[in-house]
Amino acid sequence: MNFYVIILKSVSGQSAVTVNSQHPKQVVIGNGIVTVTFANPEGYILGISYAGIDAFNPNHKRTDRGYFDVVWNEPGKPGIFQRIEGTKFSIIEQDENKVEVSFSRTWTTSLRGSNVPMSIDKRYILRKGDSGFYSYVIFDRPEGLPAVEVYQIRFVYKLHERFNYMAISDTRQRNMPSEREREMGTKLDYPEAVRITNASNPEFIGEVDDKYQYSCENQDNILQGWITHDSKQSVGIWMITPSNEFRNGGPVHQDLTSHVGPILLNMFVSTHYAGKSLGMTFQQGETHKKVYGPFFTYLNSAESNAKYKTLWSDAVQQKTKEVQSWPYDFTKSKDFFPAKQRGRVEGVLNIQDRFITEGRAQPAKNAYVGLAVPGNAGSWQQESKGYQFWTRTDGNGHFEIKNIVPGEYNLYAWVPGFIGDYKYEKTITITPGRDLNLDSLLYSPPRNGPTLWEIGTPDRSAAEFYVPDPYPNLLNNLYKNDTKDKFREYGLWARYSEIYPQNDLVFTVGVSDYKKDWFYAHVTRKVENTYQPTIWQIVFQLQDSVSNGDYTLHLALASANGAEVQVRLNDPNAGSPIFTTGLIGGDNAIARHGIHGLYWLFSIPIPSSHLVKGNNTIYLRQATGRSPFAGVMYDYIRLEGPATQGV
Repeated sequence: MNFYVIILKSVSGQSAVTVNSQHPKQVVIGNGIVTVTFANPEGYILGISYAGIDAFNPNHKRTDRGYFDVVWNEPGKPGIFQRIEGTKFSIIEQDENKVEVSFSRTWTTSLRGSNVPMSIDKRYILRKGDSGFYSYVIFDRPEGLPAVEVYQIRFVYKLHERFNYMAISDTRQRNMPSEREREMGTKLDYPEAVRITNASNPEFIGEVDDKYQYSCENQDNILQGWITHDSKQSVGIWMITPSNEFRNGGPVHQDLTSHVGPILLNMFVSTHYAGKSLGMTFQQGETHKKVYGPFFTYLNSAESNAKYKTLWSDAVQQKTKEVQSWPYDFTKSKDFFPAKQRGRVEGVLNIQDRFITEGRAQPAKNAYVGLAVPGNAGSWQQESKGYQFWTRTDGNGHFEIKNIVPGEYNLYAWVPGFIGDYKYEKTITITPGRDLNLDSLLYSPPRNGPTLWEIGTPDRSAAEFYVPDPYPNLLNNLYKNDTKDKFREYGLWARYSEIYPQNDLVFTVGVSDYKKDWFYAHVTRKVENTYQPTIWQIVFQLQDSVSNGDYTLHLALASANGAEVQVRLNDPNAGSPIFTTGLIGGDNAIARHGIHGLYWLFSIPIPSSHLVKGNNTIYLRQATGRSPFAGVMYDYIRLEGPATQGV
């Protein structure tokens, strides 16, 4: 084994970067501000020292402090949770200003069945003067590797117990119970949810702790971290992820963040809030290469009484610096593309709905526009292998997507306030330095006739519907007075059986208010120890004679989990529904406090023969039972008249 000792003299007054691998099982890098210790050659992070403290508990196992893991399986075989261990340590670059080190493992046939069939290179960068270090990982599948399915890729820090204040946004910050206090609690409907019954801090007693209550969308998951509660000097440790290009599922895919442990977590790939369709399936011999990261582990400290606010504000400023510096220009891997090797796309997206925009195109304001692997319209939300690049349009529908990794893409979009997905018909090829102007694009959302009535707003979320008050004895105090995030409280699905103990929801168009009268989730009803299907009714009137031709019912779902929605019209006992979704969904967003999962849109033709002048009723039967979490969340429902009506 080769031993390295590199100590370079600084000429600027700041300490130079050092690398020390004299210890046969450790590598230590430092810059006078931060010192990071790694297991050699595995690449586990054994210690992060800053301001006189270590971020990890030295009594924890070497493999259970800072690690990178993958969940995978060979087709048809059980899943494997694997912490990735390097077999080779090397110094990629070093001088007085910077060091980049590598802990790599090349896949060989001898590893089949025990190691995910990928060659994996974990890289770490420490620069002079930085209060933190950068991490990234390179996945490589050359030709000839066996088939594999991958469902999770992430970085995990299991921090020292002294870190007890968690912050994941300006409003989602709080003191957290300990792992021990959680272990002593009462388990609820699933293992992740626990009611705290014994705690040193009385404010925790009676609270629910569930890691899914701290999930957030990719587009918001840039900064998260923990702060110590020391009396003299508090220390903060933060993960700053300046780009989501390597995360899966697009900008609104929800995923885990920090939670009780204390655990600091960076999810790159997961099937949370989506189901297995969001996993990656590689066929025998299929090649693949992707860089995850870099992200920045940032450390800061404060002595003021307002330490939480001070440290958070400082971390926010650092986040801004990292975002402005993306893509970084100091990584040494040829597989990470700096700005000068990336491309750019701009254009204007307009939208035309003849019954809303009076036949004229208008700017698609605040629309999501992105590049992802070529596929069908909307396929990006179930895509994990490639990179994704997203932005929002301005008030004129203009968009600019910068820093695009070279490759082939489709351009996708969706517009809040309108249903459906847009896809630009041509494949877009990005080459280094390419600057592409698409000029004016037009999206014509699904529309067959004039709107007769609608329920909700088409925004891919159920947040506008009635979210009940939580159980007083099952609160998370972070959301106690938060109407915006009330849906994150535990057990809300069970409120349906209490509000509708015998008869199901009935919504009368023109009378009912979807903000008060439409329950946020179409779930089962608990009857003793069973869960029964439920039937919701939409009652509406057709004042005029029924027109000839097909009417259209647009049924947009914000989430589906082991559900089947059957649609009947005016006869709840009809042997066959006029439409069924079939068994769909596995996003588990109801149980995991998500107000949305994957988006589904069904445009259902309704022959005029099924309708009558006067009162009509649509019956929506969620036909699966067996679980309190089987069901759907609706995004938006609209009934349209025939195409000739209103023309």
